[in-house]
Amino acid sequence: FLLGHARSGPSLVFALLIPRRSRSILSGMALPTKSAMKSAMKAVMKKAGAMKAMKAKKAMKVLKVMKGTKAKKVSKVAKGKYAKFAVFSGSKERTGGGIKQDGLVKNSRGRVVSKKMSAAGKRNYEKGLKAWCLAVKAARLALGLTGFVAIGGKTA
Repeated sequence: FLLGHARSGPSLVFALLIPRRSRSILSGMALPTKSAMKSAMKAVMKKAGAMKAMKAKKAMKVLKVMKGTKAKKVSKVAKGKYAKFAVFSGSKERTGGGIKQDGLVKNSRGRVVSKKMSAAGKRNYEKGLKAWCLAVKAARLALGLTGFVAIGGKTA
C-alpha cells in the first residue's frame, strides 16, 4: 500500500504509525532513523500478513431437506358430556374411563350408560328397594292418599 503514494520515506511512515493527536506533540522531535523505521514496518507488515493468512474461507452450510408437516393425530378417546354417546355411536374408540362400545347400553330413558353400572343398579333395586316401593304403594292405597305426602323422617 506504500507504492505510488504521494508522500514517501520516513515522513509517510511517521504519519501512518503515530496517531493524529500525538503528531503535534512529536512534530518538534527528530524523525526516527530509516533503519529503525524499516524494522518497525517489517514487523507491522509481518503481523498484517500473518493475520491475512490465518483467515480461512468459511465452508458453505449444507441445506437440510425440509420435511412436510404431519396432520394432527386425532384422539380415539372421547371426552366431555357426550363421551359415552360418541363411543356408542362409533365415532370414538373408548371413553376416558376405558369403556368401549361393547360395554355401553341405552337405559329405559334412552340415555347411554355403562352396561356394568346398569346391571349393578338393577341388582340393587331387586335386592332391597323393590320391596320398599311395593310396601309404600300398598300403604298409600290403604290410607287413600293421593298427591305428595311426606313418608318417614321428622315431617311424617
